[in-house]
Amino acid sequence: MPLTTEQIREDVAASLGEDPAGIPLDDNLLDHGLDSVRLMTLLERWRRDHGVRVDFADLAETPTVRAWAPLLGAA
Repeated sequence: MPLTTEQIREDVAASLGEDPAGIPLDDNLLDHGLDSVRLMTLLERWRRDHGVRVDFADLAETPTVRAWAPLLGAA
């Protein structure tokens, strides 16, 4: 099952202990407390559960939900 933009936002929010509504699509996720360990954990889950084939560096380059959606194959 492919990821959706909303699922990405929900997963990021859950990893940060925040409400998904508090994570705007264009906000830099580092400003919300996302660090490399959390990002790697998310990426490994997305690889396992959704067959994502993207590198850590690709996500770290532009850490926003909107930038990640096409990289992660979101509909």
